Amino acid sequence: MVPEAKSERFTVAVQAVDGAVVLALAGELDHDTAQPLRDALDGALAPGRRLLVDLAGLGFCDSTGLNVLLNTRLAAQETGATLELVGLHGPVARMFRITGADGVFPVHSDVGEALRTTRGGGA
Repeated sequence: MVPEAKSERFTVAVQAVDGAVVLALAGELDHDTAQPLRDALDGALAPGRRLLVDLAGLGFCDSTGLNVLLNTRLAAQETGATLELVGLHGPVARMFRITGADGVFPVHSDVGEALRTTRGGGA
């Protein structure tokens, strides 16, 4: 697992919490900054693993970031893992809502709430 990956405008902090792997994103996720997220997700993805992607610190996400998450969701499903979103807000939440992507991921208000729910359960 990659503990932290970053670019000038984007960081991913990865930690294991209560049987899940939490990837906390911060900054701007776009075509130029997506590679650290790809690397972190590739490092965290394992059969049966629960991944919680915390978007609370994300100020911007474009279609590249969305596609990274959607592709990882498909890869997770193939291995029995789950990819869940946490902390959708502001413009990032709007982009997920407009594209309908918020309907294909389990979404939680915060990491604590996600950890209290059944694996893959929505908020």
